[in-house]
Amino acid sequence: MANNKTLILNNEQIYQKINRIAYQIFEDNHTEKEIIVVGIAKNGYLFANKLVDQLNKISKINITLAKLTIDKESPITQEAKIDISTEMLNNKVIILVDDVLNSGKALIYGVKYLLDFPIKKMSTTVLVDRNHKKYPIGTHYVGLSLSTTVQNHISVEFSGSKISAFLN
Repeated sequence: MANNKTLILNNEQIYQKINRIAYQIFEDNHTEKEIIVVGIAKNGYLFANKLVDQLNKISKINITLAKLTIDKESPITQEAKIDISTEMLNNKVIILVDDVLNSGKALIYGVKYLLDFPIKKMSTTVLVDRNHKKYPIGTHYVGLSLSTTVQNHISVEFSGSKISAFLN
């Protein structure tokens, strides 16, 4: 059986989505002094890094990038870990970022972890929303909403400064 990949977003289109999302985040948080952008490891963090680069270009808000590591297959057995001091989250605006929203499991466990801290406000961001949620999680900022079959797989591939999204 052939492994057919269909390009759904090329590098230029993804950077347009990143730019639009960054402006939306800035518009919604323009009065804030600091925002913490938390990317879910691995690709969510890579996507968050690109988003932070763009936010730094368009705003004077102090942006901190953090990596949240979650066992996406079994999030209950392994406690999530964040690579910044959890005190930094106190009374801050948090933007939780992942690359693809499939079932919503990683995003909802990321939210669950972050809600253990006294944050000011939280928003969620994904590059591609597949519309197959099994968990009651919504997204505030979405690059592309794409209805797929359950058998389809969306992959976001990072290669240096280039990013592509494929439907398998």
